[in-house]
Amino acid sequence: MSEEVQSEVQNFIRETVTGHPVVLFMKGTAQFPQCGFSGRAIQILKETGVTKLVTVNVLEDPEVRQGIKDYANWPTIPQLYVKGEFVGGTDIMNEMHQNGELAQLLKDSGAIE
Repeated sequence: MSEEVQSEVQNFIRETVTGHPVVLFMKGTAQFPQCGFSGRAIQILKETGVTKLVTVNVLEDPEVRQGIKDYANWPTIPQLYVKGEFVGGTDIMNEMHQNGELAQLLKDSGAIE
């Protein structure tokens, strides 16, 4: 990937995560997750009652798929961002969901009404 493409991808990612309260970079879509971890991440978010969710299907763009791993220095997808901050992947989301932290974080971000 050229430096120019890499820079464009990083700008796209930064604008996406800072421009929306909750963003999930995932494999597939919220309606049709393409892997079990992405499916679980969507299930967790639905269970919290999140209403303002933007998803990005990394399978549609290999540069974004690699770029998001570089952006957060996190090797796996899905990746959850709340108010521009990287929260984690499915395991972290699951743990935060079970102890109530995720719902509180999403309420504080304005993503749950």
